[in-house]
Amino acid sequence: MDAFLASTAVVALAEVGDKTQLLAILLATRFRKPVPIIGGILAATLVNHFLAAWVGHSIAGLLDGPVFRYAVAAGFIAMGLWTLIPDKIDDDLKTPSHSGVFVTTLVSFFILEMGDKTQVATIALGAQFGTSFAELLAVTAGTTLGMMIANVPAVYLGEALIKRVPLAAVRAVAAALFLGLGLWLLASLRGWL
Repeated sequence: MDAFLASTAVVALAEVGDKTQLLAILLATRFRKPVPIIGGILAATLVNHFLAAWVGHSIAGLLDGPVFRYAVAAGFIAMGLWTLIPDKIDDDLKTPSHSGVFVTTLVSFFILEMGDKTQVATIALGAQFGTSFAELLAVTAGTTLGMMIANVPAVYLGEALIKRVPLAAVRAVAAALFLGLGLWLLASLRGWL
């Protein structure tokens, strides 16, 4: 349960103001079809985050030692600092072809998520919690839920959400969460906890 809850919280906070959330808002304001947009986000996130959690799990199994654990802690701290940098997205999105809004969302969201801080967080969470296949699925489910918590309101509320939510404050909270996780891992490795 810890893997699921931690994954949900970390990714929900990290996603606010992220480029994939900006893409969700852009798609919603451009196409005004929330159901296929949400479906595309869900499908893309499930595949992307399962693969990311699996990579994290695989790496953790190969490098299970103090050096790797320090690297994971440093990764969380780096993500905390990265979260403070606002993301931007190109507003020149073309109208979807006959393949539809769902496929447009699925492909663009999957590609934009590659190398994104939420994907990196999922890799780190997979490394941290993915000791079994069940925990790997819990990380995937948690990170996917976190993405949906952040993106479904963005799809339905679009630009109004951006005008009302102070993204700098949310980024600061997300950064503090990442930094706290990294420092907690470092403290536990050093035997301070």
